[in-house]
Amino acid sequence: MVGIALMVFAGLLLRDYNHGGIFSTIVAIILVLGSLYPLWPTIQGFRGGAKRNRLLHNDELVAARRASARGREDATIGLGYGAAAIIVAGLLLLGLTNSGAVAETFFRTDAWHQSFGEAIQAFWINIWVAVVSFVLVLIFGLILAIMRMLPGRAGAPLRLIATVYCDVFRAVPAIVTVLLVVFGLPLAFTFTQRWNPAFMGVVALTLTYSAYVAEVYRAGLASIHPSQSAAARSLGLSYAQTLRAVLVPQAVRRMVPPLMNDFISLQKDTALLSIAAIPEVLLVTKLWESKLFNLSPVTLAAVFFIVITIPQARFVDHLINRDAAKRAGG
Repeated sequence: MVGIALMVFAGLLLRDYNHGGIFSTIVAIILVLGSLYPLWPTIQGFRGGAKRNRLLHNDELVAARRASARGREDATIGLGYGAAAIIVAGLLLLGLTNSGAVAETFFRTDAWHQSFGEAIQAFWINIWVAVVSFVLVLIFGLILAIMRMLPGRAGAPLRLIATVYCDVFRAVPAIVTVLLVVFGLPLAFTFTQRWNPAFMGVVALTLTYSAYVAEVYRAGLASIHPSQSAAARSLGLSYAQTLRAVLVPQAVRRMVPPLMNDFISLQKDTALLSIAAIPEVLLVTKLWESKLFNLSPVTLAAVFFIVITIPQARFVDHLINRDAAKRAGG
């Protein structure tokens, strides 16, 4: 059934895609060949079932169980690859049929070529804003986390201030904060009128993401067993010394993956600066979209973010797997 479905996809592709016939023919051939691959583990599964029946007939129970398990595994492999092939074929069909409307709308190479130079220059603003903002977020978020964890009645006012700050800026959408900071600060404080608008964006993103990162810090510090803090205090260390020498070094390893996830989110949210007329990559590509009457330049902006984000996401996965292996003793 998987092979039949993929061949139907190939037939529809050849029928509906009227431009670039050679390319569509090649894709159709790939679909047909792909439809044959899942058949092999499926055939192996049927052969495993037949072998199991023969072994059962000869009263070889252990071998029959092995053959049955192998047959089920082959059948499952065939099902998995078949489902994946159908999904890929469906995406290709969606992208290439209807006279190539999807490719014409989002993936025009001539539009990419025309807008690439300005887009890559504007993307450096996104990278600069993200890096500077995250450095400030790491510092300010740590201060907030320490304030939220101050002990005793003496620390109660600061705990309240940090709690209110985190609650407010986690509740307010980042786009609202960008608008208030970029357009509001120059009106409220005249000296900020000389600031670069991109730095205004840094301030806005720092205010928002410090609230999230403070919670990451607090969760990481709270995950350390209380006996560690008690032992440090019993040795005469102050609260600040306990944080610096005992709690923070142990918590860092646990905090790195969620901090990297926040950094990835921060990178993507730099595109929000476009609403404040800051010439980052989304604003520039939107101008090109208006000029060319085509969304391909905006797709190019998405490609830029994908290129820098996916390696970071895989690095986060590596850190998580490494930490899990250490905990398991691997």
